[in-house]
Amino acid sequence: MSEFWSGRKVLVTGGNGFLGRVVVGLLAEKGAQVVAPTHDEYDLVIPGVADSMLAAHSPSHVIHLAARVGGIGYNLVDPARLYFDNLMMGTHIIEAARAANTEKTVLLGTVCSYPKFTPVPFKEESFWDGYPEETNAPYGIAKKAHLVHAQVNNAQYGQKFAYLIPTNLYGPGDKFHPSVSHVIPALIKKCVEAKEQGANYIDVWGTGSASREYLYVEDAAAAIVLAAETHESVDPINLGSDREITIRETAETIARVTGFTGELKWDATKPDGQPRRRIDPSRAAERLGWQAKMEFSEGIRRTVDWYLSHRDQAEAAPR
Repeated sequence: MSEFWSGRKVLVTGGNGFLGRVVVGLLAEKGAQVVAPTHDEYDLVIPGVADSMLAAHSPSHVIHLAARVGGIGYNLVDPARLYFDNLMMGTHIIEAARAANTEKTVLLGTVCSYPKFTPVPFKEESFWDGYPEETNAPYGIAKKAHLVHAQVNNAQYGQKFAYLIPTNLYGPGDKFHPSVSHVIPALIKKCVEAKEQGANYIDVWGTGSASREYLYVEDAAAAIVLAAETHESVDPINLGSDREITIRETAETIARVTGFTGELKWDATKPDGQPRRRIDPSRAAERLGWQAKMEFSEGIRRTVDWYLSHRDQAEAAPR
């Protein structure tokens, strides 16, 4: 329980999703009254819907996690929808929270917003130094616009925000349907199915040389709740594990944890995505007193265990 959250109502958009469920559970543990409306109840892309939602629930805090997301494949086939839906959801939430005099709004950005070629580790000061990697740009720029919106609303109206930039999330509850899955769930599914079918190899996109930084979902949720409670600034804050891992090492770790002993065949005709990805987490440590705790191979083990016991839920098609 937390004295701060006692008596406060928090509205979490996307609260029934991968990250949202963990955030909702953590807030409830701390004594907050939490509401997590569904997309069927409130389609935030539609003008006026966010205003109606806030009027119905009157929260003290809004944590905006609702998003249309997917891996490289999804970014390639549906970039217009990724841009428009994400831009509109965040825009409508920010304005509805302003009109309702909400105490604070927490916005989740994305590491995809950083320029394609950024000095590693990525520092928040480099956020505007170039165009994002092309396959990520529509989603990344939509999320980036929310930071501008927060900054101008803060300057003009005094609206309070926290804006957080997590690295690639993973963990139990992730999406494993091939149309939207990111690299970790996609590789887990491939390795598990290859092992079950007795296959002696799996195909993996790219060369394996690109790197990523992964953040376990429970670590991300802890940072979000902490920022909602303690942080009031329109300066973006990186959230990461402070470990850069190549896609090759990612695949090898997943193969080892799942027990797949076949060959990893790299398909260099498919895109690698951003060449390197690792953030500087020092601002989160300084301003939130937060750092990630989960060790990568243990996080993968927990994710695999969840997937094996929740196959139907994990592989459900997106709505």
